[in-house]
Amino acid sequence: MTAPLHPDTVAVHAGRSDLEDLGVHALPIDLSTMNPLPDIERGGDSYEAMATGGRPPADGSMVYARLWNPTVARFEEALAELEHAEASVAFASGMAAMTAVILAHGPAAGKPHVIAVRPLYGGTDHLLGSGLLGVETTYCHSDEVAASIRPDTGLIVLETPANPTLDIADIAAVVAQAGDVPVIVDNTFATPVLQNPVDLGAAMSLHSATKYLGGHGDVIAGVVACSEQTAEALRRVRAVTGGLLHPLGAYLLHRGLTTLPVRMRAQQETARRIVQWLIDRPEVAEVFYPGLDGDPRGILERQMRGTGAMIAMRMQGGYAAASAVTNATSLFTHAVSLGGVDSLIQHPAALTHRPVPAEARPGADVLRLSIGLENADDLIADLAQAFAAVPQGADAGAAALEEELHSVG
Repeated sequence: MTAPLHPDTVAVHAGRSDLEDLGVHALPIDLSTMNPLPDIERGGDSYEAMATGGRPPADGSMVYARLWNPTVARFEEALAELEHAEASVAFASGMAAMTAVILAHGPAAGKPHVIAVRPLYGGTDHLLGSGLLGVETTYCHSDEVAASIRPDTGLIVLETPANPTLDIADIAAVVAQAGDVPVIVDNTFATPVLQNPVDLGAAMSLHSATKYLGGHGDVIAGVVACSEQTAEALRRVRAVTGGLLHPLGAYLLHRGLTTLPVRMRAQQETARRIVQWLIDRPEVAEVFYPGLDGDPRGILERQMRGTGAMIAMRMQGGYAAASAVTNATSLFTHAVSLGGVDSLIQHPAALTHRPVPAEARPGADVLRLSIGLENADDLIADLAQAFAAVPQGADAGAAALEEELHSVG
């Protein structure tokens, strides 16, 4: 029996099995919006198969790019292999992917109740609480899932490590509480390099592929790794709603996967160095990073292969300090998003988590760092000079910001 390939090897070779038959080495990009039909009957059968979530018949046609595209399918195959899943389905954004999951498992399945474990990415939290998709959401902690389940519960949404404060939840424990209710895990921060939720019993592993999978800040996409049965349901939603990923985006993501393990390990190593520097800084009241508590529950050891490259910190000087630091960095770009080759700094409460209700929103003193591929010493020097720019005295801006954000929440 052939030994399984190392993830580094899978990242390079997955989704490329047809390239030799095509006579090419680099990934091809198929930009066709429509495809020739062999005849009316086979064309119609092909349309029916894909519009209901299936794959193109061997003797049929791909018909139309909203139903199927080979460039997108190669990326999906590669991501599924990395996530140890039967299939994956790619979308135009992470939010489009989450929307499809909610629709397929909520209203479309006659199960309009969703359980969401906080903290979550602000966009997901807001989508679930908005009522736009016809679902009712119960928010809870990871140990309250079983008590929150109702007969009409169709989905449990979990993110670990969570955005923005890197909270770690025990995926297997949540799955055990869920029983027959499917659990989707947002795996964006960990990536398949560090964590495989499907191996731990989750029904789906979701990524904002915009982040680490692409890795270069030049493509927006989302993808869900899951069973083939679940993939059919998601492809049906995608075909009907049109939330498809453009082939050029799929090409960039597939290319990005080849360097994902190398990038993640390098970024993680730099993040660890920065964390050790931050915990001794008087300007920082608290650092949020997996493993700083020594992993007393053993979750990291059981479900992750590393701690990642995201850091959050609470500034000693409150909002005024947080604002000053974001304005003073030069190597850290003040911008939303994460997971790229360049380092970013962001204020979650004012940006990505602005629509989240006040009781669940990060504090105005919290900053989030996404560590890139720059030299660790250079990044530390940039933070040091930014900390030096923090004004002394009262946090005059915090009350005004909290009042403004409260009105939004």
